[in-house]
Amino acid sequence: MSPSVPKSNISSIKYADALRGVRHVFVRDLMISGFIGVYDHEKINKQQMCVNIDLCVREEDVPLNDKYQNVVCYEKVVTGIKNIIELGHVELVETLAEKIANLNMLDKRIVSVRVRIEKLEAIENTTSVGVEIERHRV
Repeated sequence: MSPSVPKSNISSIKYADALRGVRHVFVRDLMISGFIGVYDHEKINKQQMCVNIDLCVREEDVPLNDKYQNVVCYEKVVTGIKNIIELGHVELVETLAEKIANLNMLDKRIVSVRVRIEKLEAIENTTSVGVEIERHRV
């Protein structure tokens, strides 16, 4: 009997869809530390978090022309997440997820966003705890 290999707890998201003219831009397992939580010790000690984000991006009618400025750039997405976390303490993981989602929805090309934040050290004997949200443009 072979050892069991744990499966990812992140389901496959079908954000890319040629018929709808959308592509999938994503960031997987961004490991970052920040001040998050409601307890006093969480306000003075940074915690490790894992952030995943999926963006459903409307494809433009103009060609990409292999130009950086013509796409939703995952490096800018990561920089935005880091900037939000560097602003300081946030009590709720839900609040952090909303801030990240709202920042990305500022780009009108983004049709929807899914944000998953996991606190990796919050509860003993767990791999992680956290929240996942999804927001759509109306």
